[in-house]
Amino acid sequence: MPGSADLPLHSGKVPPWMLRLMERMAERIVETIIEVHGVEGLIRGLSDPLWFQAFNNVIGMDWDSSGSTTVVVGVLKSISWRRQDLGFIVLGGKGAMMSRVKDEAVEASRILDLDPDSIMVASRLGARAASSLLQDGYTLYHHSVIAYPRGFVVIEQGMNTSSRMARRYHIDRIVVEEPFSGIGGVSDGLHLDATSRGSRQARRVFLDIVGEGAPRVIRLLREANAIASRGAGLDRFINPVREPQGRRYYRPVRPSRQLVRAIEDLTRYSPSSELELALAPGLGPAVVRALALISDLIYSTPADRRDPVTHPLDPFIYAYAVGGKDGVPYRYSPDTVKRVIEVMEDIVESSRLGSREKLRALERLRSMVRGTPRGRL
Repeated sequence: MPGSADLPLHSGKVPPWMLRLMERMAERIVETIIEVHGVEGLIRGLSDPLWFQAFNNVIGMDWDSSGSTTVVVGVLKSISWRRQDLGFIVLGGKGAMMSRVKDEAVEASRILDLDPDSIMVASRLGARAASSLLQDGYTLYHHSVIAYPRGFVVIEQGMNTSSRMARRYHIDRIVVEEPFSGIGGVSDGLHLDATSRGSRQARRVFLDIVGEGAPRVIRLLREANAIASRGAGLDRFINPVREPQGRRYYRPVRPSRQLVRAIEDLTRYSPSSELELALAPGLGPAVVRALALISDLIYSTPADRRDPVTHPLDPFIYAYAVGGKDGVPYRYSPDTVKRVIEVMEDIVESSRLGSREKLRALERLRSMVRGTPRGRL
């Protein structure tokens, strides 16, 4: 069930004592999910932005914080490397940790018998999908891969410094078309989305253009720039600027030395499929904008310009579990957390000893809560 959640940028850190409790709580929840649904159930949940947000709320993070991604992924990473018996492992993270996926993939493959090459394909596709093929005004600052022997979910977060909002991306399959299992954020206008089903024809044009070689691509780009500069057919989507009349226009994509080198690298690689194109060297945001500009203005095949954020559902209800770090909807309750941890430990231990009655009781409680009107919770 994909969905969205507004994530304003929050400052401040989780106190160490609270982070320890959050990790204990998260570990007990993860153990229970894996006991009932297997590690596949955990990965399936983490691929849903609203499930992720609810998990974040239940361990005590703020219901709408941009720090949700960093804290939850960090907690899960700590658990996964310490508890290798759980069957999943978390790679990457925020800032400098993003670049460590490759090295961590080698060690993760040894621990859980994973294929490091598959992890890197998932990682590269996730990064390209959220920063180049989709261009929505958010700059990635968090990139992680949660992997297990039969699958993965890439979780990324970007920041829009103008609106001071964050957007989270979940990817759980290695495809170029519609790779996102959900995008959490605020829908805020027109964008360039070359991953969408509506961009299928444009991606085919991209491949054809690249196949014609770098000199031809650069010549077509200059022609498209000339059209854009004259203002013909410019009610489109790339790098929009608002005129007084409220219309949106293209900006030309200038063939700088850096862009020309990137185009040369891309055409030299000679991709023959959408996936090869998405993973090819040189395919950065400027190259995708150039290809989209050519595809639209020269070949009359525009890429999709709709914002791909999925429809919002209210995750605030889950914030009432144990309170929030910043006191919303009420102050975090360490005593409640400790009691929940004890109950979850008892449930998991009983199940491992052969009695699943307490697990069934938890399932009955879940069914009861689902049938209760929101106002009565």
